[in-house]
Amino acid sequence: MAHILILGAGLAGLTTGTMLARDGHRVTVLERDLAGPPERAEEAWTAWERRGVNQFRLPHMMLPRWWSVLRTELPEVRDPLLAAGARRLNVLAELPEARRGALRAEDDRFETVTARRPVLEAALARAAEAAGVTIRRGVTVTGVTTEPAQVPHVTGVLTADGRAVHADLVVDCGGRRSALPAWLRAAGARPPLDERADSGFVYYGRHFRSRTGEQPAALMNYLQNYDSVSIITLPSDGSTWSLVITTSARDKKLRALRDPDRWHAALAGYPLVAHWADGEPISGVDVMAGIEDRYRHLVVDGTPVATGVVAVGDSCAATNPSVGRGASMAIVQGRLLRDLLRETDPQDHDKLARRFGEDTAKVIEPMYQTTLWGDRHRLAEIEADAAGHPYHPDDLRWHVAKAMFAASLTDPELARAYTSIAAFIAAPSEVMAIPAVRERMAAFGAEAPRYPLPGLSRAELLERIG
Repeated sequence: MAHILILGAGLAGLTTGTMLARDGHRVTVLERDLAGPPERAEEAWTAWERRGVNQFRLPHMMLPRWWSVLRTELPEVRDPLLAAGARRLNVLAELPEARRGALRAEDDRFETVTARRPVLEAALARAAEAAGVTIRRGVTVTGVTTEPAQVPHVTGVLTADGRAVHADLVVDCGGRRSALPAWLRAAGARPPLDERADSGFVYYGRHFRSRTGEQPAALMNYLQNYDSVSIITLPSDGSTWSLVITTSARDKKLRALRDPDRWHAALAGYPLVAHWADGEPISGVDVMAGIEDRYRHLVVDGTPVATGVVAVGDSCAATNPSVGRGASMAIVQGRLLRDLLRETDPQDHDKLARRFGEDTAKVIEPMYQTTLWGDRHRLAEIEADAAGHPYHPDDLRWHVAKAMFAASLTDPELARAYTSIAAFIAAPSEVMAIPAVRERMAAFGAEAPRYPLPGLSRAELLERIG
């Protein structure tokens, strides 16, 4: 068993650390923010300061893919999450029966639990400590320690107070703003290869609490596309939820959505989601922009840039938050690391680095590339809307994806197919390989209404927000 040092006590660090601790490894998590989670869920929301996580109080929802891995690999975390108020739901069952038909036994794959980020992280932190994970808060990492070698071998980290903390393996879960590349360069390593680009989206989100104790009815999938905007409805813990309008960050005319009155005026024009704004606001309109899509390779041209260190979660692959896949990708990658350590001695430094790079490229990179593909098309479509002309790319897959959604509004089989992609439990290629799906799609055809859901046109939206 190894001593494993995890950098960052966010969702990726806590779930990875708990899986490794359950396997008998000695796991220490270093977290730069000083305060630990309060006992009560509402105190976590109102008072817990996590300055190192810029999206800490922004809207979140956990996808069924995340819950599937968690309840399988960390079953003991289920009860603390539910005790903290996390809400259980089935994203297919939430849809109107007229669209999905009668529920089936296999529809339990659409189950998940969800909560506001502070509430969720507090429960995961307590579960990690119960599993034997040591969490040291208020520790700022400033670099890595290495042994001299042709390929530098990381032996631990340096902290702001001048101390060295040694470990058999360092797992960077430092998120989107991880400083790992700079630390490795300072240690004489080749730089990691980063594929990166501004995602191009801006998010205008607000949290609510129910005035009646009831959550709003889901009349449609949680991510809905309209003319020049997308709207995201996110159920959360207890009687809370959040609502997000996302569009191109370059759309200056829609920056008026920062204003709560104009934000509400806009939402009133979308009949499938307007009722989600009928609650007690528990936040202002939070704005998030400047988010990068980024994939980091620590194995470049077949050779690790360093050994003794791996990246998990957003430190490795960060994507557009509106599809909510970050936590799911992180827990899947954490499981890859746990499984690799079951068959590979961490002292076999080169093998461990190469194998983890290979496993990540095989499992995580396709998830990232598929997400990026969808983001690039949707952003281009939004910007075409703003420019006043239709979006007609040459990529047939985009037209098939839009046709699948339109067809899913009236076909229960395609409603399941589409929702399995949105829930991140199946890739588009896997869904399209199902004969029944191909047959139904062939009957529907590749052409679909530009926006089949009722809502404002671009001109009407601009008029509403003044």
